[in-house]
Amino acid sequence: MRMPPRIKVYEALGALADRRVTPRLEDSVVRARVVSSDGSRQYRVVVLRKHDFLYYVYSNDNGTVYRRYVGYPIISVMMASGYLPYDESLAEALKGVPWRRLNEEFKKYRLVEEYILGRLDDEVRSRLLEFVDSVLGKIKQMKIFYDEELGRTHSLTDWLP
Repeated sequence: MRMPPRIKVYEALGALADRRVTPRLEDSVVRARVVSSDGSRQYRVVVLRKHDFLYYVYSNDNGTVYRRYVGYPIISVMMASGYLPYDESLAEALKGVPWRRLNEEFKKYRLVEEYILGRLDDEVRSRLLEFVDSVLGKIKQMKIFYDEELGRTHSLTDWLP
């Protein structure tokens, strides 16, 4: 899979802060539901960890399916599972952000990132930029493969309401 746009790390942090990620770990497989920022969509995510740097993933979000980058639902599940770094205080700084509305309004992820960074104080902004670089560096070291079969073989309906 391709590297995600930087903004997807921000969105993943926001999803975790908003408690929109419901993961369940079973052996080396994490299944999860991730709800969009406006509540209009639910994404199914499956992450199969082979070892520290090899993962097979499934998610039905648009970025993952159509653009083949690691989408924010996958990033948030990998953070919740400890496969990627997570910083609760930075997540709290991104709590309640209407990501979908901002993405549609600005139409460019770079502009959304500039808007978000402009709302933060200097110290939080600096920490967030370093954190995003760290997460993207970790993703770059990983081999992450999209596996549509995981979406068929790992149902969420048997344990999610």
